[in-house]
Amino acid sequence: MTAKKKTEKSEASEKPAQKKVSAKDEGKVVHISGTRKRSIARATLKEGKGIIRINSYLLNNLKPDLARDRIMEPLIISGDLANKVNIQVNVKGGGWRSQSDAVRLAISRALVKYSKSKVLEKSFIDYDRNIIVADIRRKEQRKPNDSKARAKRTKSYR
Repeated sequence: MTAKKKTEKSEASEKPAQKKVSAKDEGKVVHISGTRKRSIARATLKEGKGIIRINSYLLNNLKPDLARDRIMEPLIISGDLANKVNIQVNVKGGGWRSQSDAVRLAISRALVKYSKSKVLEKSFIDYDRNIIVADIRRKEQRKPNDSKARAKRTKSYR
């Protein structure tokens, strides 16, 4: 093999590797889910202009205000990163409070996975551990012949 052929082969092998890296960074998409009680939120994060949609509604239009404020916490902590990505979240099940916690968890996990930043993850955990780590508590099952999970039938002795 001559020197000319070796250089052609080495150049050819270098170029595709460079293309793969650039294509990977351009179309980076993160799919992640978060759960709380009966609610399941599935988040999709892409590069963009900072548009956040929950069930196809803009975050600014979300009611109640407490739910919107809880969802905005990871966006505020992440700072400028939130303005560089678009987040689409689909959430179902449970009530409005557990849905907002599930969305919050999914958004924060997606931001950490997208940025691959240990500093961001640490700042989330320092603020509130449940922003990254799911709360696994569930409703206790109702027992037969009782009104609630722990309530017992009253005895009158008469």
